[in-house]
Amino acid sequence: MKFELQAVCPDTGARAGLLHTDHGVIETPIFMPVGTAGSVKAVMQDQLLNDIKAEIILGNTYHLYLRPGTDIIEAAGGLHKFNGWDKPILTDSGGYQVFSLSGNRKLKEEGAMFQSHIDGSRHLFSPERVMDIQRSIGADIIMAFDECTPYPCDYEYARKSMEMTHRWLDRCVQRMGETEPKYGYNQSLFPIVQGSTYRDLRKISAEYIASKGADGNAIGGLSVGEPEQDMYEMAELVCGILPKDKPRYLMGVGTPWNIIENIGLGVDMFDCVMPTRNGRNGMLFTSHGVVNIKNKKWEKDFSPIDAGIENRFSNFYTKAYLRHLFQAKEILALQLASLQNLSFYLHLVKEARQHILAGTFASWKRTALDIVKTRL
Repeated sequence: MKFELQAVCPDTGARAGLLHTDHGVIETPIFMPVGTAGSVKAVMQDQLLNDIKAEIILGNTYHLYLRPGTDIIEAAGGLHKFNGWDKPILTDSGGYQVFSLSGNRKLKEEGAMFQSHIDGSRHLFSPERVMDIQRSIGADIIMAFDECTPYPCDYEYARKSMEMTHRWLDRCVQRMGETEPKYGYNQSLFPIVQGSTYRDLRKISAEYIASKGADGNAIGGLSVGEPEQDMYEMAELVCGILPKDKPRYLMGVGTPWNIIENIGLGVDMFDCVMPTRNGRNGMLFTSHGVVNIKNKKWEKDFSPIDAGIENRFSNFYTKAYLRHLFQAKEILALQLASLQNLSFYLHLVKEARQHILAGTFASWKRTALDIVKTRL
């Protein structure tokens, strides 16, 4: 993997680059649609490729391990062959899912013991096991196994958790060195900065992660309930420490305004379930602001869902029709809303990239923030 830095905004930390992988080149900054179980909910792969213009998608180690299982994925020839997506894939290590199972898991030095949400069976995720699973899944970018601390958490808990995450990282690095990719292309390990919202811990963690010389680095443990300003403060601090010549991935973030702000701080990669999850509940992110399409005000609005987005869905279907689909509980409503939101997110990062390259990001950011926060 190679990261080519093309431009940096002189007034902010915003960057434009090219991330070269064996499954293609990714233009950054980039948003990555979340395909937890090998599928982005309600969206087909050809729609991701041709309509949304996605360049990379996510899978999740925890979910894919439990179902369909690594034996089936290996038999298919890896996740790319299994789900028919031939562009880059990133897999989350499952650390966040284990974190979310707080009532059904136990953390110890060896790893995390947890109960399956499917059948209650018990499993152990150790750093070594998680690396093996991600080798079997075959993602281009695989994440180190970490503990995602809750918010709020006390200082001592955050410190001990961070130190264990660092020890687990060392074991992940060792296991990666002991094993080979299974499908004939390279896989890159991204370590994860932790430390909750404590500046000194974040600094220690960022320095430790930077010292590993990985192909890219991630910032975890944010967007878990902390105030937005705390998120921005931690991201800015960490981006000032992580290597400039490697991509920076802020995990699980977030709203369109979160993404714009963090691009300005030097983040290159984002993912979040918000576009599809909120879309399935009737919240649309558009180039004019946020729309609750279930509201009666859209009942007779025959304008396009979003005339500012260039795809055959946002311009063809009207707000009134989409509202009708939600009222009638038609499955097409969930698909169209998901397509709109993902299209907008990809449109947003592409527009940010263009302004970074043109040297106009700072002025564009001020205008864009006002628009994306507007409730229509």
